[in-house]
Amino acid sequence: MNGIKDFNCSYDNSVGINEAVTKELNLKFPEAYKYGESMAEIAKALKKHDGADFCELPFCHTVEAEAMGGLVNYGNDKIGPRAKEYICTDIEELLELPEIDYSKGRIHEVLLACRQLREQGENVVLEVAGPFTILNVLIDARHVFKGMRKKTEVMKKVYEKFRKEILRYIKEAQKYGVNLISYADSSGGVNILGPKIAEQVVEEFTYPFLKEVETLVGDSAIVLLCPKTTFALLGTSKAEFEDVELEEPMKYGQGCIHLIGKEKFAGQMCIKNIGYRLENKKVKAVKLL
Repeated sequence: MNGIKDFNCSYDNSVGINEAVTKELNLKFPEAYKYGESMAEIAKALKKHDGADFCELPFCHTVEAEAMGGLVNYGNDKIGPRAKEYICTDIEELLELPEIDYSKGRIHEVLLACRQLREQGENVVLEVAGPFTILNVLIDARHVFKGMRKKTEVMKKVYEKFRKEILRYIKEAQKYGVNLISYADSSGGVNILGPKIAEQVVEEFTYPFLKEVETLVGDSAIVLLCPKTTFALLGTSKAEFEDVELEEPMKYGQGCIHLIGKEKFAGQMCIKNIGYRLENKKVKAVKLL
């Protein structure tokens, strides 16, 4: 175990919403963020603007939390949806939140947008949030850290609740044809949690969760790990990189698409870094140990 290294998250392409794109669309905001057809239209416009090899949905990290009762400010054509105010003040309250119903609400519309894009021949990246990113919408981080110190058994139950919900989301996404599942939990990075707690989270949540994901993801999809998650796994000796040969140099997104049906996980670079190229004709698969 060499210790967890942080990944400096920085990229120049669209993050969520780009005003230069939205102002060209004949859509009304923030309503456009709530319906599948308009989401799909925005996603295709962003893909074209960025020169990407895929469409990406949703345009925020609030969808899962909202489906569990979280409050969201839907934003406008300049800024996408974001957290509004916390609904919990103690981690025990998180256990009382409802299960996600994937047949209604904005999370259902996201899935409908994914299916529409796939039916149009697009590769679709669905951004799936990890537990700390979801928690960040529901409860002040101070209460989470306090709970991790003083209510360890309750926190384990919170992890279990979120594990089930995220697994259900990934399973549901594949039913709608999603072929690129992006898993990120930047709010739970080592730069925020610190080395000791970050290692604990890998042991208690991330690694066992991803082992389940490994069996859940079929041959028509791949999971794209945020490099912060990848480095956490590498630093705790829970995973290793394995080079996969490519026929020619290509962009990272193309390399990930190439891995579908061959590998379960990629994660050497942020999928939002559209311009990152694999000049050595190799893409790194992430192998769980």
